[in-house]
Order: sequence, then structure tokens, then C-alpha cells
Amino acid sequence: MTDTAQQVDSQHDAIIAQYERVKHDLGIFMEGVVKYIGEHPDLIRTGHRIVHSYKSRLKDNDHLREKIKRKIAMGKTVTADNLFSFITDLAGVRILHLFQENFADIDAVIRKKVTDGDWIFAERPKAYTWDPEAVIFFNNFDLDVSEKSTSYTSVHYLIRPRADSPLCCEVQVRTLFEEIWGEVDHQINYPMPTDNIACREQIKVLSKIVGAGSRLLDSLKRVQQT
Repeated sequence: MTDTAQQVDSQHDAIIAQYERVKHDLGIFMEGVVKYIGEHPDLIRTGHRIVHSYKSRLKDNDHLREKIKRKIAMGKTVTADNLFSFITDLAGVRILHLFQENFADIDAVIRKKVTDGDWIFAERPKAYTWDPEAVIFFNNFDLDVSEKSTSYTSVHYLIRPRADSPLCCEVQVRTLFEEIWGEVDHQINYPMPTDNIACREQIKVLSKIVGAGSRLLDSLKRVQQT
């Protein structure tokens, strides 16, 4: 191994060690976030839970090491000193719901926690989508809305317990249909995009089916309520 390679490995080891120092506290904060949203009483209506399911994970060290390498390859500088401001998905929470219209209820629960001073947003919440109709929907909320060419749809919140805390939890909110697309894309097309043209085209077709399915569910709910 060359001196340069040894130096790089040493820098990566220092970053991982910095992560390890906060991992316990980060895990506790993350579990508090996921249970607060996932089990909130305001998200239960007429005996049905608005949140269909939820999950959480801490990024493992090997995945973090790979992400650092990708960031550096893109010309980014990641160090032990800037780790917690530069990589904000070390803790991840996913909140899944059936009907797009119920996003408003989940968003309100999250924002109340921020308004009460128990959490802060590390940055403005963002909605990512490929779907022009979804853009119109998300523009009704206090979100930065971004159209993505990758056929991805999800709303992301970055939550900290306080402004000066290194702890940050990324919360992703999406429908079950959108989760199906995300899981398929993650296995086939991430972290490196597939070179297979047929796969790329079929992933785009799947996103169209997902969008239609989400709208059909909302239509069924409106019919059922009449």
C-alpha cells in the first residue's frame, strides 16, 4: 500500500471513529423520532392508522465508508470535523402511508414537534418527484419541491434535537406504492445507475404505474367517503 493510500485509509478510519462516538445517542434519538411519528394518536382515524408502517436504520460502517469514497470521487471533502454537517442520513426513518391525501396529517404532526421546540429542521423540508401532478400537490405545503429525472417521489425532513447537536435524523415520508418503486430502484439502480437500457426504461414505466396506483387509491377513498 502506498503512503497516499495509507493516509486516505487513516482519514476514513478517523471519520468512522467519529461516527462510532455518537452512534448510541443517535440511535436513541432516531427511535424517538420514528415512534413519535409512527405511533402518534393524531394519526389514527376511525380505528384506522394513517401510518401504514415505519422503519428505521443506522448507516453501517461499510456503507458509510463507501459513501465517503463516492463523495470524495465527486470532489467533495469529508472529514471527521465536518461529518455530521456533511452527511445527514446516518440515521434514517421511513414513514409509509396508503393515501397521498393523508400526507397532510403526517406533515402536521412533524411540524408541531418543531413548533413546540422539541425538534428543529436542519434544512427546509424537501419534496422530490417526477410527477407534475405531485408537484402541484406538494406545492400546497411549506416544502422545497424538486422535480427529479430519476422517477423518485418522496418527502425528506432533516431533524435535529437542537441547532448545535451533531445528531441528525433523515425522515422520508412516502406512499406504499412509492416505497415499492424505491425498493426496486435501490436494488437495480443504486448506488451506481444501471447500464442496462431495458432496466432503465422499465424502472420509468414502473414509476408511471406507481403514480397511477397512488391516484387510484385516493379516488377509491373519496368514493368510499361519499
